[in-house]
Amino acid sequence: MSSMLITNIKQLIGTRTESHLLRGKEISALPTIPNAYLIIEDDEIAAYGSMAELPTTDRQGSDQMDVSGQFILPAWCDSHTHLVFSGTRETEFVDKIKGMSYAEINEKGGGILNSTKKLNETSENELFSQAWVRLEELSKLGTGAIEIKSGYGLTVEGELKMLRVIKKLKEKSSLSIKSTFLGAHAYPLAFRENHQGYIDLIIKEMLPVIAKENLADYIDVFCEKGFFSTSEMETICKAGMTYGLKPRLHVNQLSSMGGLQTGIQLNAVSLDHLETMSSEDIAAISQSNSIATLLPGAAFFLRMPYPPAREMINANCGIAIASDYNPGSSPSGNMNLMLALSCIQMRMLPEEAINAATINGAYALGLGEELGSITVGKKANLIFTKPIPSIAYLPYAFGSNLIDQVMLKGAIIH
Repeated sequence: MSSMLITNIKQLIGTRTESHLLRGKEISALPTIPNAYLIIEDDEIAAYGSMAELPTTDRQGSDQMDVSGQFILPAWCDSHTHLVFSGTRETEFVDKIKGMSYAEINEKGGGILNSTKKLNETSENELFSQAWVRLEELSKLGTGAIEIKSGYGLTVEGELKMLRVIKKLKEKSSLSIKSTFLGAHAYPLAFRENHQGYIDLIIKEMLPVIAKENLADYIDVFCEKGFFSTSEMETICKAGMTYGLKPRLHVNQLSSMGGLQTGIQLNAVSLDHLETMSSEDIAAISQSNSIATLLPGAAFFLRMPYPPAREMINANCGIAIASDYNPGSSPSGNMNLMLALSCIQMRMLPEEAINAATINGAYALGLGEELGSITVGKKANLIFTKPIPSIAYLPYAFGSNLIDQVMLKGAIIH
């Protein structure tokens, strides 16, 4: 068994003897130990505490690391991304600057359909290579766990190709990865006037292969005007659930049309986006078991109103923060930026944003018992900061890279 003793930690952030999803006011409490030590055995957290309480015996026989002046906190858990894609969409970025809306870009064959065309022209090996580069970059930015969706194939071959790439990433990467089948991301051109035909393709041709090859953990649907209706979402999710795929859903991004309530009825693990929320929507999710996953990068990039985080916290919702990393509406997977946007634009306290991006993000991934806090027995996925004056400095100094190094499953990544 390998053992590592980390000493003189300026502040050890997110120390919890037990774990649960943090709801409402709970999310503002971020347990911290100043002048701390941490012991890692193999890939797990074995012990931690104040330096004054470190037993002399624990100082012997271990590799040691002195991190004077540095903070340590759990690695980010990014529970909503579209990291597997081919090429980029900066021409649409310019179109948006010139005044075109998301819906207008989609209507002329841009948006999701643009990415679909590029993806279906790209080999599985090349798609893996592009995704691997992105994943490696995100690990250096402190992300230790991530959800990755399909949804740019929109054909049987394309969707399966994406999910097989995600499976390869799971097998090769040190990150903890969850896979989501999002065949219902948009209607391909061939099925624009034949919604039932595409839904049949998802249910009868995609889902059986996905189940046979064990290619997904979750199922997702983009429920929005011009995309999938609430009843279509329900049909697709129930089909996925027969194969053991739990729903996690895109709802309330552009409109409040009942998708959130339908998602709650489906017992969705997570309801994501939530930029457009009525008081009734907030009340409904606050009384449900579903996690409200907020994606500030999308609101920032699309110049949309941000999700009402303060109102949701006050209503006792369980909130997570994720990046929505994708080529069209949030081309960044940098969770440090998402932390800053959450504080600056959604008025979340630094403690709330950190909890939302760690412990609650872990629960949104179904990994709350393994990751997201400094807890004995959890995986040693850790961020080591550069010397900083306080935890609030992380979102405050949003333009600086404040990460010194990252540990995944007990090993420093290089």
